[in-house]
Amino acid sequence: MRCAKDSDYLTHHRYDQFTTNMPVELSPNEVLDVLSQCEGALLTADVFPTTPFDRVKSAIDALSSRDMVTYSQMEREAALLTPEAEGIAASGSHEAKVFEAVRGALDGLKIADLPEQKVVGKESANVGQGKALKAKWIKKDGDTFRASADSITDSTREQLQTILQTQTHTDPKVVADLKRRKLITTKRLISFKVEKGPKFAAKFVKEETDLTADMLASGAWKTAKLKPYNFKAMGAPTYSGALHPLNKVRHEFRQIFFEMGFEEMPTNRFVETGFWNFDALYVPQQHPARDLQDTFYISDPAYADRPRADPQPSQNLPNRTSEDAQRESQGGLDYENYWQNIREVHENGKYGSIGYRYSFKEEESLRLVLRTHTTSVSTYMLHKLAANPRPARYFSIDRVFRNETVDATHLAEFHQVEGVVADYGLTLGGLIGFMEVFFAKMGMHRLRFKPAYNPYTEPSMEIFGYHVGLARWVEIGNSGMFRPEMLESMGLPKDMRVYGWGLSLERPTMIKYGVKNIRELLGHKVDLNFVESNPAVRLERD
Repeated sequence: MRCAKDSDYLTHHRYDQFTTNMPVELSPNEVLDVLSQCEGALLTADVFPTTPFDRVKSAIDALSSRDMVTYSQMEREAALLTPEAEGIAASGSHEAKVFEAVRGALDGLKIADLPEQKVVGKESANVGQGKALKAKWIKKDGDTFRASADSITDSTREQLQTILQTQTHTDPKVVADLKRRKLITTKRLISFKVEKGPKFAAKFVKEETDLTADMLASGAWKTAKLKPYNFKAMGAPTYSGALHPLNKVRHEFRQIFFEMGFEEMPTNRFVETGFWNFDALYVPQQHPARDLQDTFYISDPAYADRPRADPQPSQNLPNRTSEDAQRESQGGLDYENYWQNIREVHENGKYGSIGYRYSFKEEESLRLVLRTHTTSVSTYMLHKLAANPRPARYFSIDRVFRNETVDATHLAEFHQVEGVVADYGLTLGGLIGFMEVFFAKMGMHRLRFKPAYNPYTEPSMEIFGYHVGLARWVEIGNSGMFRPEMLESMGLPKDMRVYGWGLSLERPTMIKYGVKNIRELLGHKVDLNFVESNPAVRLERD
């Protein structure tokens, strides 16, 4: 029986490549029996070489939990022979076999006859002749090999035999060369150094974990050793669902909108016609945004009907009154007139506009697209509002699609946050003031506004906010007042004005959670640990 010294550093192989007839279990008493015969510590790799790693760990953990033993874990990289290397360690290297065959031939050995030699074989002949020539053990004489040395040292075999015994080699270059030749592999090996603990005893008495009815009836509980409760033990982790960071930030945005008296619009139409997505927003049919490079078009079916009333009026549209329902049921919204208004305002102008002066194509207007913005939903809702014009506040947060090149800050699909305010007497100054209140609830108190262009708003403004954490100005949204060509075509009163603004959901989420690559926030590269471990967000707090 060998016990460990302080200088010992043996290993127990975790995956048991070299073990045979492994015992199914290793009891704690077997460990105590061995340890009681040692003056010092024992090494599990030396004492239990054929026992699987998990059985050894289980036995010493049971003893350690009662302070009967203490142990420390030791690990290192060990070199393991491949099947080819095991054959070399047993019978010699390929080049040594070639040398022996050539030296055994009295008048040299024909090159063609080398694979036929019993001691060599085809595999050793192919590999070994080159190495034997390089080592100058043999030489080529025409079509014959002749020995050029009286004796050789088979260093490859010796190196592998050393590794077989010690699972390592003192020369790192040898290990690297053998790995390159695929004769060895390396594995992480683990062993335990076990010593007697403060409550060491020669026998491990099994503790009962439950007080059963049979023990109470027989009286066995009086002599039974009950396992004490471990109040310091860590509980099993409880796995549960987790909200994605985008959903956490989305929830905050919704709360802000609700606090400010907004109602949420239905956004379940990912597929829209060009009419609702572009034409009704006064976007010309030649606009670059409608090119295949920017928009996803549906191929089957490729076209839809002209705008018409829903088959069943929705009961959960925001701010919908009984008067709205009555007017819809009586055909209060004239979709054909709306269609003609949009055509005229594009072709020749209307409501004080000269239009774009081009031939409006019905086919282009009825093409189906994946919506490029949720403003198509706002347009639909504002047209519904024309049945009963009144002040209203709507918002939406949902997915939109654009044919963009994917990079660290752009995806082909993302989420848009949008709000619209309809009322009488609204002004640009009111929009700026409203934006200051809205973004202050997100923690942004310093705003700048820059003139911009949108086909469906005039005037239009880009919104910039100073981010204290980033110490710079960042673009946070776009805004404007919807054009008369858009609103009056719907049938809204001439003196009604509508604010509109929007921003992405991803940008504030990336800033808040410190994400630099949008592909780590949305898509197949998302780390689930990131989703599960991130806290809830409060937009007004840094």
